[in-house]
Amino acid sequence: MLREITSIFLPALSAVAPVLQKLGATDFESHVVTEPPDPNAPFLRLSNLVKIYPSAQGGVTALKGVSAEVGRGEFVGILGRSGAGKSTLINMLTGVDKLNEGEIWMEGTPVHTLNEDQVAFWRGNKVGVIYQSFELMPSLSLLDNVMLPMDFCDLYRRGESRERAMELLRQVELQDHAFKLPSAISGGQQQRVAIARALANNPPLIIADEPTGSLDSATAEIIVELFEKLVDEGKTVILATHDHSMDDRFSHTLTMDDGMLVDEKHAGSSEEQYA
Repeated sequence: MLREITSIFLPALSAVAPVLQKLGATDFESHVVTEPPDPNAPFLRLSNLVKIYPSAQGGVTALKGVSAEVGRGEFVGILGRSGAGKSTLINMLTGVDKLNEGEIWMEGTPVHTLNEDQVAFWRGNKVGVIYQSFELMPSLSLLDNVMLPMDFCDLYRRGESRERAMELLRQVELQDHAFKLPSAISGGQQQRVAIARALANNPPLIIADEPTGSLDSATAEIIVELFEKLVDEGKTVILATHDHSMDDRFSHTLTMDDGMLVDEKHAGSSEEQYA
């Protein structure tokens, strides 16, 4: 029943559900070809990413040869104005869309080579995705929303999964609202539930697309502090934003403009890598 409801209300997850039902296994390596991780390799490597969208004028190049490396445990900000290419880059990183050229490697997995079934399984196990619009299922309680990724990846275990979901809600200070519907809580609280849901399967990578864009400044600060806590716990967090007031919160920034990476900085360094 959860899958049928989700197919109506949550397109981002409904696209994954049939694939994961068909796979019916929790063994990531049996479905996705990986290489032994190189201890000297970055956690995430982007090489010459190009994305072209067809148009009547012959095509729009949304990404123009973007290359970068991200280390484990970094808090990465993808910065830039609206239309700079941030969301397109996020879609490539999460496997929602396919590249025209280039490579994406994460912990020995060549993400750019995965077919639709494989990328869905990879994303369900390795990546937690957070959206500006929360994408919570309105007919399910907060607790059930957090348990959904476990169900889709065949990781749901009666009792154990419920306990984990409650613990995740406790971490975002919403355990007292666990049995409420999303409509009964504020926008900031809904975003905190979305963060808890992204952590359901304990992925090493969290990717958020403008997660504070629709929140007031005080609530946005709470959300950013949650991301900083996740980084302190060893997660890698990549956050796309047009809000430059957050620049000094990141350990690593990638600035986009017109589909290109025009600046890259690491905390403690004032050197601009791109002129």
